[in-house]
Amino acid sequence: MDRDVVIVGGGVVGAAIARELTRHRLDVTLLEAGPDVGAGTSKANTALLHTGFDAKPGTLEARLVARGHELLSEYAPRVGIPLEPTGALLVAWDGEQLGELAGIVERSHANGHSAIRELGAVELYELEPSLGPGARGALHVPGEGLICPFTTPLAFATEAVLAGCELRRSTEVVGVERAPGGFRVATTGGELTTRRLVNAAGLRGDELDRMLGFDRFTVTPRRGELIVFDKLARPLVRQIVLAVPTRVSKGVLVAPTVFGNVMVGPTAEEVPDKRDTSSTEAGLEYLRQEAVRIVPRLLDFDLTATYVGLRAATEHADFQIHFDDGYACVGGIRSTGLSASMAIAEHVRKGLELDLQPPDELPPVRMPNIGEAFQRPYQDAELIASDPDYGRIVCFCERVTRGELRDALAGPIAPVDLDGLRRRTRAQMGRCQGFYCGAELARLLADA
Repeated sequence: MDRDVVIVGGGVVGAAIARELTRHRLDVTLLEAGPDVGAGTSKANTALLHTGFDAKPGTLEARLVARGHELLSEYAPRVGIPLEPTGALLVAWDGEQLGELAGIVERSHANGHSAIRELGAVELYELEPSLGPGARGALHVPGEGLICPFTTPLAFATEAVLAGCELRRSTEVVGVERAPGGFRVATTGGELTTRRLVNAAGLRGDELDRMLGFDRFTVTPRRGELIVFDKLARPLVRQIVLAVPTRVSKGVLVAPTVFGNVMVGPTAEEVPDKRDTSSTEAGLEYLRQEAVRIVPRLLDFDLTATYVGLRAATEHADFQIHFDDGYACVGGIRSTGLSASMAIAEHVRKGLELDLQPPDELPPVRMPNIGEAFQRPYQDAELIASDPDYGRIVCFCERVTRGELRDALAGPIAPVDLDGLRRRTRAQMGRCQGFYCGAELARLLADA
């Protein structure tokens, strides 16, 4: 066999699994069909670090989200992933929603999250005075927070690569079959053999599962549209404002972002095409109406961006993680996958039943912290004195410097396109969306 483990899918879950297995001195290959790690579903979510308070008790998701919250809360500050533990408010806007709160509290206690508490309307408006009129009450959920959806998979993959994991980007799996002692994996970049195979293919996880003869779930993409308001709107929202969840989704939320903006979304619409990340007039109008209802003053501020993500929804209410004679299927990982990622990696490592060496200390990694609440290079006089490029701003909307761009282009997992450069530095994420700096960024990328 060429490898001990081949992992298909370089999203946040696949990257976390690669990091976890590489720690044990295994020969691991991470295959990603796209041009970069974390460039698919992982980059287009609500970027919340969930406690799992509202998960269905007894499910695998409930257990792994709670454990993942614990692991990621410790890991993120250590490696430089922007993390802000803001807390959340789950707001009831009518009598029916108010009646649901007691059941959510009961579910939270069953999940081991006992810090949740009910608030009346008066206390709610004291905590979030910019909320629209008519809120009847809320649940306060400490522990919920904001996290960077870009830096997290990059940090996992960077640690894995520095520890010896082979990363193959732009490499699509076109066939897989069992072979003596393991699996044969056919890709657009050649064939691999491996003792163990991990399916973390996200939206295409059901297709890969069927290549091995299983028919356990079908991924029906659930499109989530979101809108992002200008940084000047940030003082309007102190915590994450959650909706009372429905059978289909967790509803539309209003939340700050680690980049200093305010986000509203997502919608929840099932679509047939696993590549359909288009915004819709109806979706954007619905989000605008929800923004007006939840925080009316948001509409006084400019809309900076819109984006769309596809969640790997299935017909099942729980994660679809299965182990079959050296094969791990990690399917149906929806919006909580970011929060659960490190715990999913632990679970897969145990489920593969490998003969493991004691874990090594991974090479020390410190990611560039691109969060607005943290010191950025352009603010660091000492850093600029040591290297003037950290004082030379290229993207003025987001205050991204030439030094940061240079570092990203020379990193262990260098970007190959402008989207990858944006996710590593914030360049092009601001008001002008790259109108001013786009040409210079393209030149730097071409010269790298």
